[in-house]
Amino acid sequence: MQYFVTGATGFIGKRLVKKLLARKGSVVYFLLREASRDKVPALHAYWGVGKARAIPVFGDLRGDKLGVYPEDSQKLSKTIDHFYHLAAIYDMQADADEQVAVNIDGTRHAVDFANHIEAGSFHHVSSIAAAGMFEGIFREDMFDEAEGLDHPYFATKHASEKIVREELKGAWRVYRPGLVVGDSKTGEMDKIDGPYYFFKLIQRIRQLLPPWMPTIGLEGGRINIVPVDFVVNAMDHISHQAKLDGLCFHLTDPDPMRVGEVLNTFCRAAHAPTMSIRINAALLGFIPKSIKKGIMSLTPVRRVRDAIMKDIGLPDGMMNFVNYPTRFDSRQTTLALKGSGIACPALDSYAAPVWDYWERKLDPDLFIDRTLRGQVAGKVVLVTGGSSGIGLAAAHKLAEAGATTIICGRDETKLAEAKKDIQERGFDVITYPADVADMADCDRFVKLLIEEHGGVDILVNNAGRSIRRAIEASYDRFHDFERTMQLNYFGCLRLTMGLLPTMIAQKRGHIINISSIGVLTNAPRFSAYVASKAALEAWTRCASSELSDVGIKFTTINMPLVRTPMIAPTKIYQNVPTLAPEEAAELIAEAIVYKPVRIATRVGIAGQVLHALMPRVAQIVLNTTFRMFPDSDAAKGGDGKKAPHMSSEQIAMQQLLRGVHF
Repeated sequence: MQYFVTGATGFIGKRLVKKLLARKGSVVYFLLREASRDKVPALHAYWGVGKARAIPVFGDLRGDKLGVYPEDSQKLSKTIDHFYHLAAIYDMQADADEQVAVNIDGTRHAVDFANHIEAGSFHHVSSIAAAGMFEGIFREDMFDEAEGLDHPYFATKHASEKIVREELKGAWRVYRPGLVVGDSKTGEMDKIDGPYYFFKLIQRIRQLLPPWMPTIGLEGGRINIVPVDFVVNAMDHISHQAKLDGLCFHLTDPDPMRVGEVLNTFCRAAHAPTMSIRINAALLGFIPKSIKKGIMSLTPVRRVRDAIMKDIGLPDGMMNFVNYPTRFDSRQTTLALKGSGIACPALDSYAAPVWDYWERKLDPDLFIDRTLRGQVAGKVVLVTGGSSGIGLAAAHKLAEAGATTIICGRDETKLAEAKKDIQERGFDVITYPADVADMADCDRFVKLLIEEHGGVDILVNNAGRSIRRAIEASYDRFHDFERTMQLNYFGCLRLTMGLLPTMIAQKRGHIINISSIGVLTNAPRFSAYVASKAALEAWTRCASSELSDVGIKFTTINMPLVRTPMIAPTKIYQNVPTLAPEEAAELIAEAIVYKPVRIATRVGIAGQVLHALMPRVAQIVLNTTFRMFPDSDAAKGGDGKKAPHMSSEQIAMQQLLRGVHF
């Protein structure tokens, strides 16, 4: 037999052609645009045949009679036994004009061409979308009964069927597949559509919660999902059966699941928590449309909704179809497939390979460059306090990743040593002496950065001062609070505000503030330090709210205790678990790559939650640690050279609260 196929390079089309070519002696002619000529060898390899059995016919779906050359039309005249029209847009998010041009005009051109060459049976691949939002059971013999065709996808699918029924001169058959997902055995799929839009949400839930934890989800209408191999096998079988012309076939699941059941099936496949409590989305129908429209017209509400939908990968308008009202009768299809062994498998039998293929091949995060090099290569990154400790470790990583790395510090000797250290590893860094605690020097430094580098793309406010001293020992040391605030708050603020104008003008910029776990836990003995970092965090929250719509990102890192020169005077820290500077630099790299609002340890978050929910308990716990760990010898005025002996109780407490300042 000889076949002609449009859409042969598509997801369903490629598989159908392969199935047709498996028939002995079959030859398939397939429509291909001239610009896609280079795809032919790969198609032949996929189908496993030579050029004598899979023959491209160059044309264009948008052209009259498919834009096929007259001489090719002449060769095909009266030779095609079956004409399969699959070329169409199967995407509800596509542009409306594009859908009309392809789904309606393209179908008319295919019908005209089939009439012109006097092809045999015309097999039109439509969609269950042709029923629109029909309330109730839609039978295979229903056409004009479709309802709710407001959406262009529904409208164009419905209209294309009408063109086939009314304008084709020969025999025709129509196929309406459900929501087509990947292969039931391999999970292979070529795009994200239908239920795949919810996969990112399931993945996020899995990352946050253990699989045994019950969650709350949505319930809605029944969603008809079918694997691509069932669709192809059914079409191939039905199209070769006699006496079925003029009929429509629903290639659907005879027992479709509700939305909540579908989501839970994929949750189990993903080893994510299932949605034990499901709220029926139909309840939203009781809210008058005027009220819903009024609420969604509020800019803050609309922006929050858009941000959430974007974050979890749901396209705009997707929730409108949660309460899909249509069921599909498929008695004609069942009868045509009787005895063939072809049937739609239950979703739970193939959900695992579908999920696995999406996570390994289609997850949008796979196509985002999550490497540090991908985020900083060629960009200007400034790390304050970069001559030692966390700043130097971060500078090493940034220079290695290809950033134009700038570090600053007060000590020119240390800056020179840092530069030499980085250069010995085969990378480079730019050093500038600057005192961030000096407002005039900050202004000078900002001017220099703008003149020499046009500003910076990423600013890491790392320079800081820490003082560990009880308030009782600080009555006559008010300068401790002034010095700490001057560097940790005013210095960072002066530098940030000096560099912000160029960032805003370029509509991009990322500011990373190295804060402390102490801001979350309110660690005793660090009142000066914690207050200065808390002030910076409060300013950052205000600034991020003002500048979130102009491309400026802010990240706060509530850094746990790190083994740096800053903590060296406190000898008790020699026996306390601390991060290495390189581990702290990894947190900075994470901030640059993922741009979260905050990075904090679990202990820090637990401390913040404890203060919020049980402030009295938090006070007792922290007062206990305050009395358990005395002031350092240096804070008392001693030489601070001897590390104190730690009791078993002290060791247990610092292990329990790893990273917390004692």
